[in-house]
Amino acid sequence: MARTQRALTDQAADAAVEAACKVLHLSTIRATYQDQLAAAARAHLSHRAFLAELLMSECEVRERRRSETRLRTAGFPRPKWLVDFDFDANPAVSQAVIATLAECEWIRRGEPLCLIGDSGTGKSHLLIALGSAATQQGFRVRYCSAAKLVNELVEAADEKMLTKTIARYGRVDLLCIDEFGYLELDRRGAELLFQVLTEREEKNSVAIASNENFSGWARTFTDPRLCAAIVDRLTFRATIIETGTESYRLKHARSRIPQQTMDTPSASTTTERNESDPGGSKSE
Repeated sequence: MARTQRALTDQAADAAVEAACKVLHLSTIRATYQDQLAAAARAHLSHRAFLAELLMSECEVRERRRSETRLRTAGFPRPKWLVDFDFDANPAVSQAVIATLAECEWIRRGEPLCLIGDSGTGKSHLLIALGSAATQQGFRVRYCSAAKLVNELVEAADEKMLTKTIARYGRVDLLCIDEFGYLELDRRGAELLFQVLTEREEKNSVAIASNENFSGWARTFTDPRLCAAIVDRLTFRATIIETGTESYRLKHARSRIPQQTMDTPSASTTTERNESDPGGSKSE
């Protein structure tokens, strides 16, 4: 049945908007309605344009909240963004390639990403930053270290919850696994990890960061056949980025040593000064 049209006073209209916003859970419109009404009057907006402004503001705030929730539930250990990555300090990493990855087409295609390099070369920064960029584009992302993931899988298997746990990791659009290859895994742990990778194969993306080249993964996955199968899962149609061998943190620390040396007199200089003036500089 159509609602009967009737004229409303401004006070009645405001009360009706307030009540409708509560029922429809339009918290942004409810909070900003009066301010936007005044702005619309100053700008001489039509009723249609005013309604569009109200609805767009609600949608924008909701999307920002959803993006914040996706970022929070991803489980990143610290905030990292691509804008903060120093490409000049690490010329081994192509800024153009990273910019292309940030567009997330590889995630839409369900392709893997492998970041390989020594400690301190920016692997984890890129892993977290690309994962964060994915959350902003609406993708569900989950971050964990390889050791934490394997421990969770082992506990789930012991508690008869393995299928549910693997399915949960299989549903996210992007699974970011850090510190891949740092620790040796027994056969059981490697097999459980392999099950997760198989669950996601060619459907949802996996991104890993490792300080070992693929040839060194034999020390992590001690079963050669299982190691080969894991490498195959992670490299088929993958983007592979080598971040180099020179640690940015170590280079940054070394760059500060000359200035500290200049500011602090050396032991040899002090000794020579004392020998040339045994009595010190005090006047007699």
